[in-house]
Amino acid sequence: MTVPAGEVPAAPARAAAPDFYIVGHEKCGTTALHVMLSQHPEVFMPGLKETRFFAQELRSRFLRLGPRVLPETAEQYAALFASAAPSQRTGEASPSYLRSRSAAARIAEMRPDAKIIAIFREPAAFLRSFHLQAIHNHVETEKDLRRALALEPERRRGRKVPRLSQSPPALLYSDHVRYVEQLRRYEDVFPREQILVLIYEDFRRDNQAVLHQVMRFLELDENVQIEPEETYRLQSVRSVALLRLGLALGTARRRTSAGGPVLRTLGWLIPAPNRSRLTRRLWTKAIYGPPPPPDEELMLELRRRFRAEGEALGKHLGRDLGTLWGYDELG
Repeated sequence: MTVPAGEVPAAPARAAAPDFYIVGHEKCGTTALHVMLSQHPEVFMPGLKETRFFAQELRSRFLRLGPRVLPETAEQYAALFASAAPSQRTGEASPSYLRSRSAAARIAEMRPDAKIIAIFREPAAFLRSFHLQAIHNHVETEKDLRRALALEPERRRGRKVPRLSQSPPALLYSDHVRYVEQLRRYEDVFPREQILVLIYEDFRRDNQAVLHQVMRFLELDENVQIEPEETYRLQSVRSVALLRLGLALGTARRRTSAGGPVLRTLGWLIPAPNRSRLTRRLWTKAIYGPPPPPDEELMLELRRRFRAEGEALGKHLGRDLGTLWGYDELG
């Protein structure tokens, strides 16, 4: 196109959806990878992680998640990337996209040239960490993983779902470990060269090596120095009662009409955690603590239960995950 003299050529239109997606799983380093890539000058990632825009069936029942508001329309979604420079690659990280049955096709429809990054973890360790996260996020009230797994049949019928659970299907823990099926949904709609599969244990062992693998995949300058980001070590909830009280107090402070006189009085007597660093530390220490040691008997059961899935993923990838994940020791 010829541009008349004296006129500035228009910048190329920004695509309505980003160039790459970190699709999950949860508790597999997606946040650390998001943070590290955000440091690269050739990358733009929005401050809102986990938009869940393409996983409609797994979206939160609550449009507003604390101070966060999830995009509902294509215009709201595109606005998240409006600040990106024309030269930057745009990306987002939503771990629910890997578990979603619709996200792969919806992303491909909008961005058939998108690049996909999926991360998998040994199933038993993954489920334990995800369960701890669900408790920490106050969407799971059953603190015992064995009992939480046993609740799955009831929860499939819509029963015994915690009131604050944002997405009840997330508490069907066993459904998360369908690794090959989940990966194939992306392989069905994207060429193999547009999909990068990472293994969480590799990421934990050599953070920088995996980061450079990602940068090569995204065609980024590998000479850029990126500060390493440790994968998050989750704390366990000591007291569900105090956690619920804190949530109720937060609501009562934001909306004076919420809660009764008792809550409003407690809100006045107990300083808000953000008013004092000491108060915040003491309140956090009262609610959270180091995670309890794993139930080794349950972990062994889960490793045996999901061994076939782990080995099937290894075969699909052409990699010996059985040895990496210690299945050879199971006998």
